[in-house]
Amino acid sequence: MKTPAAEIEKLRDELRFHEYQYYVLDAPAISDAEYDALMRRLQALEQEHPELLTPDSPTQRVGGKPREGFVKVRHSSPMLSLDNALNEAELRDFDRRVRDLLGAESPRYVAELKMDGLSMAAHYQDGRFVSALTRGDGEIGEDVTENARTIRSLPLRVPRETASFEVRGETVMSRAAFERLNADRDEKGLSRFANPRNAAAGSLRVLEPQITAGRRLEYYTYFFLREGRPARDSHWESLAALRQMGFKVNPNSRVCATIDEVVSFCAEFEARRESLPYEIDGVVVKVDSIDQQRRLGSTARAPRWAIAYKYPARQATTTVKGIEVQVGRTGALTPVAMLAPVEVGGVTVSRATLHNEDEIERLGLEIGDEVVIERSGDVIPKVVRVASQGSWRAPFRMPAQCPVCGSRVVRVEGEAASRCINTSCPARLKESVLHFASRPVMNIDGLGDALVDQLVDKGMVKSIADLYLLKIEDLMDLERMGVKSAGNVVRNIARSKHNPMPRVLTALGIRFVGERTAVFLAEAFGGIDAIMNASAEELQKAEEVGPKVAEAVVQFFAETTNRDLVERLRAAGLQFAYASTRPKGGSLEGKVFVLTGTLPTLTRDEAKELIERNGGKVSGSVSRKTSYVVAGEDAGSKLDKARGLGVPVLSEADLRTLLG
Repeated sequence: MKTPAAEIEKLRDELRFHEYQYYVLDAPAISDAEYDALMRRLQALEQEHPELLTPDSPTQRVGGKPREGFVKVRHSSPMLSLDNALNEAELRDFDRRVRDLLGAESPRYVAELKMDGLSMAAHYQDGRFVSALTRGDGEIGEDVTENARTIRSLPLRVPRETASFEVRGETVMSRAAFERLNADRDEKGLSRFANPRNAAAGSLRVLEPQITAGRRLEYYTYFFLREGRPARDSHWESLAALRQMGFKVNPNSRVCATIDEVVSFCAEFEARRESLPYEIDGVVVKVDSIDQQRRLGSTARAPRWAIAYKYPARQATTTVKGIEVQVGRTGALTPVAMLAPVEVGGVTVSRATLHNEDEIERLGLEIGDEVVIERSGDVIPKVVRVASQGSWRAPFRMPAQCPVCGSRVVRVEGEAASRCINTSCPARLKESVLHFASRPVMNIDGLGDALVDQLVDKGMVKSIADLYLLKIEDLMDLERMGVKSAGNVVRNIARSKHNPMPRVLTALGIRFVGERTAVFLAEAFGGIDAIMNASAEELQKAEEVGPKVAEAVVQFFAETTNRDLVERLRAAGLQFAYASTRPKGGSLEGKVFVLTGTLPTLTRDEAKELIERNGGKVSGSVSRKTSYVVAGEDAGSKLDKARGLGVPVLSEADLRTLLG
């Protein structure tokens, strides 16, 4: 007679086999009802014997409570972006560069479809899935382990591989799953996702794994790493190893002996792209040999051994029926063409961005004209040109008042965009609150998209200052908010009152005033009142503040609603005075440094801290005021500009010598 442990393990093996057949091979061996019966039997046994439950059991794909945010984690090695080739000539130029760098050697390439999704790294220890990170900025990603666990094509255990390893790949949503999701949202009266990529990205980053599980995401792997380095001698061998281990690898890939074969592959799948079950926007071409990849190396942002060949945007012709104006987070007013519906690459398009007044003038566009539109990057429709003038035409004029709140609209000289300068404008409010609460700004953990949507939609927050009036009982009845979650949010809001004045200044959302500029303004003026009442000329006396920034600050505080916001935040207890923490009298006092390239032992932040701790200043751009440029490997245009201006260039060792 089987022991419970033996039966549990047998059921798990069966379920893993059927998950692989269904989600990886797309070849189910049993019916859904039979699969469900196996799963229910396993769940019952694990409930009877909780001591036998393991994290890699098929029953543990969905579990845990909703999170209040994502933790940032550093990647084992950078997840670099790729340079693009927009036509055949640029693709052949990539081949020429590779051959020039390799000398007498002939490279062979692997061509893979460029799937349109969200990059993700999955980590395994002793053959068991332990964590997953989004790409993030390439250096640091967000931990989405619990959500990734719900993706059925991502194995929770790899029996053939016991050592620790990492796989990287693309999280995507199939066209069919995308259509089902949008149909469901239509029924519930929710806004539709624009495209499968946005849907996949949003689904992987929701705070509740149950939602991710219902979205039918798929994970296709394309890198196999150990300790951040390729685990096989060639990329093609890595793909074969991933297939053998049970990972889903796109079957539409090919080894190409020449660039001509690569060009042929690209053309073949451009013709077939609409028949594929998922969205693609091009082909990724990689040098196959890992040794050659290593010798070819990388620039600061992209490998020299790979390139993304991008398919041209798909176009169609239609008529402009009208032009509406949308308002974004920064207050920018964007004219949007309302079109006679037309199909572009399998998607019906009825709206397209016109960007700004200058773009409309450049196009010579008026309402009633026939225009050519394209899906830029196969995602956002835009107007490319006027095909013919309409028999009836009407010119467009940007409104003088915000179409949402009625506040004054301004256009700064030299800028393309017109803007509503009321930070409490309902069209701006949600994004303004999210910016205010974000980690680098006021760092209010738990105040994410879902909660902000509810707070604004229900009228509980009509201004950023209203956040400081919220009580636990106000939040408790909101969706997915209990006593504990509500208490955490309220405490985090209260804690943010202690943030220093530069963070508060950044949080106001003034154009061009980020964390760095806010510190320079605080250093120069000492508090919010002096900044509010300063002229553009006076503001420019602050370090790195030019006419553009100064004018944006003056425009912001010229609006009564923005001054009222400051007073409400002051009354709530936020910090609007500033005492400089910059060291005085250090060995580098009065010296201005610019950092460029990768230093041997110091990160950019560490070098900045070292300089500032000794009284120096670190600037983001080279000018005649720059005392020294500290240059590392792969230094870019800043080094060239320094040489052109005769600014002394230091290595990291020179900097340490200067510090004594």
